[in-house]
Amino acid sequence: MGRVTVRRPVLRLSEDGSRRRQDALAAEEPLELRVNGTALAVTMRTPGHDVELAHGFLLTEGVIGDARDISTARYCDGVDDQGRNTYNVLDVALAPGVEPPDTGVARTFYTTSSCGVCGKAALDAVKLKTRFSPAADERRVAPETLVTFPDRLRAQQKVFESTGGLHAAGLFTTDGDLLVVREDVGRHNAVDKATGWALMNGHVPVGGSVLMVSGRASFELVQKAAMAGIPILAAVSAPSSLAAELADEQGITLIGFLRGTSMNVYTHAERITGS
Repeated sequence: MGRVTVRRPVLRLSEDGSRRRQDALAAEEPLELRVNGTALAVTMRTPGHDVELAHGFLLTEGVIGDARDISTARYCDGVDDQGRNTYNVLDVALAPGVEPPDTGVARTFYTTSSCGVCGKAALDAVKLKTRFSPAADERRVAPETLVTFPDRLRAQQKVFESTGGLHAAGLFTTDGDLLVVREDVGRHNAVDKATGWALMNGHVPVGGSVLMVSGRASFELVQKAAMAGIPILAAVSAPSSLAAELADEQGITLIGFLRGTSMNVYTHAERITGS
């Protein structure tokens, strides 16, 4: 498995002077995802939980809907200049009867660590239809429960503690139970790892849940929540306009600026008790 952090020398400058020291950086390496031996996607990610990432990515791209749709996942072919496996190529074999993804010219799957929908030909191509619509989920969450989530998410960010350079995504129940937290240099990868964990552990659709993210709420994160059946998405920062539009359309409660004891609820506030 690749390294999660990398040590590099740094020159530290401050009003007290300058000094050289070792600094920990979050690792960022490419992961090539193959399906049935055919290259499908390359994403820049922090190594670790790659099989969960693959499950979550294929779930939120509409390729699979159940953990049983994947028969095997194995590392292959990726070697460095000394012939050692880089663990940067993952080949997923779909179960018999599961249709492979369409990799035609209308869509490409190359992504960076910052964008989960880069390279896609048109907006309509990324507004995928979910098998697990969250719109009918009537479970509610109390504001006093929601406001605890950012600090609880932060407390689980072990690699962020040493590098300051990772996003996090956590799944909580509406009753306040923490299900899973995953970190990555890419916010969409962190969400894929969390939803992949949910899929592999029989929690999809993830009804009665809150997806808490450490950064902003973008269009692709709302899409991923919809594809996993997650009814509430909360972020410590702002949502984008497209995120709010898609959340409204998909029946997702979208919360931004969840900090301290306050928050902004942009869509479907009926799931917040007392609202």
